[in-house]
Amino acid sequence: MRKDNVRPAQAGPGKKLAKAERREQLLETAMEVVRAKGADALTLAHVAECAGVSKPVAYEHFGTRSNLLVTLYRRIDERQIRVLREALEQTPPRLETIAEVISHAALNCHASTGPEWHAISAALKGSEEMEAVQRELIDRCIRLYCETLAPYTVLSDTDLQLRCAGFIGAAESISAEVIRGRVGLEQATANLAALVISGVSGD
Repeated sequence: MRKDNVRPAQAGPGKKLAKAERREQLLETAMEVVRAKGADALTLAHVAECAGVSKPVAYEHFGTRSNLLVTLYRRIDERQIRVLREALEQTPPRLETIAEVISHAALNCHASTGPEWHAISAALKGSEEMEAVQRELIDRCIRLYCETLAPYTVLSDTDLQLRCAGFIGAAESISAEVIRGRVGLEQATANLAALVISGVSGD
């Protein structure tokens, strides 16, 4: 076992990987570092050491610590969007069911990534680059929610957009309660879904 308790992800010293595979390995290792030691411990040199590669390899892929953190943040968000789209494709066209799927996907993302999501976000607070990325990802999520919920509402486009923005804020707040252990995921999902349903209904 390594002294920092972070094991190389998918490969070790001396194993040759294609560039895309190496990048994925470094990202997996970086997430393990954040999970085990927090975002403050995340440096390109430390990730390289834990992955069993030289420092230049990590710098070649990410350039800066900030870019690595942003890449991790995007990776988590893209995984969330992919899971949600796949779930919606298999969901019957009923508002109640769709609201439950949206709510479960949003909360499960926060819960499954645990403190890592919040740690990465906190590490980039005050960064203009991160603020731009967060705005971009939030806008993408709002667009997806609006597209999905539009057939079930009489709200104007502007009102629906504002309420979808509110759903995202509510999901973040409720997920924090789940992570703290104050409420279970099932109860949290039901309450967020109720907010979605009442909001889309125009109440």
